[in-house]
Amino acid sequence: MKEIIRFLEENMLSCSYKKYLGGTDCMGCGMQRSIVHLLKGEFLDALYMYPAIYTLIIMLVYLGLHLRFSFKYGAKILLYLFIVNISIILINYGLKFIN
Repeated sequence: MKEIIRFLEENMLSCSYKKYLGGTDCMGCGMQRSIVHLLKGEFLDALYMYPAIYTLIIMLVYLGLHLRFSFKYGAKILLYLFIVNISIILINYGLKFIN
């Protein structure tokens, strides 16, 4: 596991949005570092780095389960999870400009 974490830390993708728009963060900035924090077991740091990380994981796991088992209201639940995730991402993005 340590090798995977080291590999991820050494090979993070650069944000072209941030690169070409004068250093402004994009809506996904922090996600890679948040995943590395999760792998290290640093759960609060992962949340601070990218607040939507846990709801995104829940949504992706539920999507996989829904594709496998075809839940009756799965599409509606996925829609709500998507709205929650987009809301968290947009609120976090807006707060970056306030601070």
